[in-house]
Amino acid sequence: MLYVGNRFSCTCCGGRFRKFLPFGVKRRTNAQCPKCGSLERHRLVFLYLMDRTNFFDATLRVLHVAPEFCLISRFTKLQNLDYVTVDLSSRLALVKMDLRNLGFSDSSFDCVICCHVLEHVPEDRIAIRELFRVLNPGGYAIIQSPIDLTCESTSEDPSLDPAERSRLFGQADHVRIYGRDYSGRLESAGFIVKVDAYAKALGTSTIEKFRLSEDERIYFCVKPNQTSRG
Repeated sequence: MLYVGNRFSCTCCGGRFRKFLPFGVKRRTNAQCPKCGSLERHRLVFLYLMDRTNFFDATLRVLHVAPEFCLISRFTKLQNLDYVTVDLSSRLALVKMDLRNLGFSDSSFDCVICCHVLEHVPEDRIAIRELFRVLNPGGYAIIQSPIDLTCESTSEDPSLDPAERSRLFGQADHVRIYGRDYSGRLESAGFIVKVDAYAKALGTSTIEKFRLSEDERIYFCVKPNQTSRG
């Protein structure tokens, strides 16, 4: 009852609160939903899926990589989805699988959701190609990662120890920090990438209500239809 109120709302669980919980290595105030645990990125992706896609209406086979509880709890209830969750070790995922070697046939899914995963994967280009491979032509993926927009190029060094990774990349289990070339990495696998400044377009009052990160972009990635290539 401590957090009950009307100042903030969570897009994922629908809860309304006087305040959110702090979260992060560098503590962000009003960042985490007290009910479902959503963070800014989860609330933004959920809102984007509702507002800009057919996710809640169309019959879709969906692959959710490293699924988050706040999203699983809603997506599993959607009758229109054939919803598959995958992770290498998380108990939340139904299927245990390495993102660099997905055991699905080519063109198996209509939609892929992969949020804040690639920064943990040593061979991220292999993982991106796998996401492209299992997506149906014409299907879409939302592939989010932490990005330093002040840097033109991605910084990575697999030889760094955990302490140095924390200092340079933000967390000990991050192997890189992406720069503005992130969309190019996605495009190199074959995706058509739309970098959507969706949060900023929502306006200040909505950003504050749902506690979103104004500068976060949505990386909306489409696998071209065969007929649209070349």
